Amino acid sequence: MVFSSALIGLREGLEAALVVSILVAFLVKTDRRHALRFVWPGVGAAVLLSVAVGAILTYSTAQLSFEHQELLGGSLSIVAVGFVTAMIFWMRKASRHIAAELRGKMEDALKVGPAAVLLLSFLAVGREGLETAVFFYSAVQTAQSDTVQPLTGFVIGIAVAVILAYLLYRGAVRFNLAKFFTVTGVLLVFVAAGVLGYGLHDLQEAQFLPGLTTLAFDASSTLPETSWYGALLKGIFNYSQQTTVLQAVAWIAYVVVVLPLFLKPTRKNTVPAQAGAGTVEE
Repeated sequence: MVFSSALIGLREGLEAALVVSILVAFLVKTDRRHALRFVWPGVGAAVLLSVAVGAILTYSTAQLSFEHQELLGGSLSIVAVGFVTAMIFWMRKASRHIAAELRGKMEDALKVGPAAVLLLSFLAVGREGLETAVFFYSAVQTAQSDTVQPLTGFVIGIAVAVILAYLLYRGAVRFNLAKFFTVTGVLLVFVAAGVLGYGLHDLQEAQFLPGLTTLAFDASSTLPETSWYGALLKGIFNYSQQTTVLQAVAWIAYVVVVLPLFLKPTRKNTVPAQAGAGTVEE
């Protein structure tokens, strides 16, 4: 659970941190440092909103009945899968021109005024933050209401992302971001498949979907979740020792469809130097 949460935190955090780095670098290199005082409040507001949404989703559902908790948890898990899928495909495509797009938006915002700069910063970070909040709630549900492991994973992932983004901004490190997003994207496909299966299982427990007792396999004796290897599989891929047919079919179908589409070569499979080489200061 810590690994999958850290992976999502790293991916989401790095995307958000790179966005901020690009905006800051643009303002610094064009001698518009005065506008930075409007960027940071927007970023801070987005972070606070994301934390608030995550806390509300996680702790406000404790008063619901078991069926309603499972229904909400399963629904949000599926929403989280949608976010993960959109995220990996969006970054695969947008990484080629995200810097130029953000610089253009900031240029337009500067012409409008301080409020527009603040709003741009808020929206640029807020999307990633809200996605992370939904992921966190889904991870807590998967961990059976244990908030420590998911929170630890997210904090580690986001902290590493912020450090990497800062080092990239300062030019202290260089690595191929295109390859980074490809590798993490592949891992996230399997994480998302597990979240999808767990979400469907929640909906089955809520009696919203049938087939709760129709098992594809029962590995309780050979691969129990209480063993270290079972716990590792559960933490990374949301492995369930008692997997229903619906869960198994959904997991296989998701991987079989999404993974080849994600790995399918594009006509331009490289990113500009500032992203591919790991710098944001063009």
